[in-house]
Amino acid sequence: LSSSVNGPHVANQLPSPLAGFKPKDNSVDLKNISKKHWEKWSTPEMQSTINEHSMATWTPSGTLKDVPFFTHGEGVYLYDEKGKDYVDLTSQAVCANLGHTVPESVKTAISDQLDSLPFIYSGLANCEARARLSSLLSELCPGDITGFQFPSSGGEANEAAIRIARRFTGRTKIFNHYRSYHGGTTASLAATGDFRRLMGEAGGPGGFVKMMGPCPWHYSHGETDDEASDRSLAMLQDQIMMEGPQTVAAIMMEGVLGAGGVYRYPTKYVQGVRALCDKHGILLIMDEVMSGFGRSGKMWGHQHYEGVVPDIMTSAKGLSSSILPLAMVGVRTDIKQHFDSISSGWGSTYHAHPVAMACAYACLKHMLDTDLLGHVEKMGVVMEEEIERLVAEHPSVARGRSYGLFACVDLVDKNGDAVQNLVGPPAPAAGAFKAALREQGVFNLLRLPLVHIAPPLVITEPELRNATQRLSAALRDSFDKEC
Repeated sequence: LSSSVNGPHVANQLPSPLAGFKPKDNSVDLKNISKKHWEKWSTPEMQSTINEHSMATWTPSGTLKDVPFFTHGEGVYLYDEKGKDYVDLTSQAVCANLGHTVPESVKTAISDQLDSLPFIYSGLANCEARARLSSLLSELCPGDITGFQFPSSGGEANEAAIRIARRFTGRTKIFNHYRSYHGGTTASLAATGDFRRLMGEAGGPGGFVKMMGPCPWHYSHGETDDEASDRSLAMLQDQIMMEGPQTVAAIMMEGVLGAGGVYRYPTKYVQGVRALCDKHGILLIMDEVMSGFGRSGKMWGHQHYEGVVPDIMTSAKGLSSSILPLAMVGVRTDIKQHFDSISSGWGSTYHAHPVAMACAYACLKHMLDTDLLGHVEKMGVVMEEEIERLVAEHPSVARGRSYGLFACVDLVDKNGDAVQNLVGPPAPAAGAFKAALREQGVFNLLRLPLVHIAPPLVITEPELRNATQRLSAALRDSFDKEC
């Protein structure tokens, strides 16, 4: 036989990829940076630069050409370059709880921290702000939630909570509601149930199981809270058994369902979820990113459910009133002690940033000093009255929900159907509604057919009634005409 038959393997040599390399100039001339960066810019110049260089997040970037350009804020109002005021109907993304006037105590805390210690890496050193904020949160959180991490965003906090739950239990699966939103990072988006989940599903992580809960989008679990709770719990219990309870690390849910329409779960349902977790050694994670720090009239959304204490809870937004980015993960004592000797498996360069923690600590003390929760309780009565008025006066408003300063109304067409689905083409009157809101001086996070009303917690009664009157005017000029 010739050596080419049954001979040793000969590799098929591929040509070097360097043959196709096409070099491009990757230098930057630091001596030729535009002088405009040391000069004052006009509003048209800024808008032009944004159009050329800025990218949006959940919406197409082209929408940035049509959004308001704000120059300053005060209280519950924002002001554009022409001086027109806009009431902040949703506290930006339900996060600017103290409004747009920063308390002097918060300014001082930020300034003092910048002067003394602007940054340390939390994995290698500690500082006073970390000690103080952790201590205060251990008093503000229910039960024995005594251990804290401080990521930079709610999505990061939920990412960390999921990892902690998996490493603590040695299990993989995380149960989440379809009607939920938990963040835009890889695991937190996979945990999300709403339409944004679809943007990250390709190549996304596994181990997430969706459950329906007592308030599904397109059908009813029952005429009463008891009926809805019983059926939802029966479904959940069956899912757990079919998935294998020994594989489930955690059930993750929002304290008060936020982006999905401001729903407070029936107490019986949440108590049942807690009981199922206890029965099967499953952790209960409460996402308080949106509902925490007084938004729903209680410090935490899950305090609406008597006797329920989560194993892990997350929050952000109201923690620092979004003046600086900061979030928190709180865990019960046994989980904290478990990770005293092993890593939680999560970390970030900006974790426990000293300036952000100093800001949050001052914000929380200001909240306590001014009895902000007491104020929210009083304004919650006014909010309920205004939601009732919107339902009564507008044919396009079918129903609403209101807890503290956390409210939402559902818009319907002349047939009583939702004006649009969350996923799909916009309603015919959507453009007119957005234009009318801007004309009336209303700035809000809008997710039709839902209209959220969640103003800064510092809003006064006249300001709140004026804000909903502006919303009324926009509805009359748009969706009401379609009914």
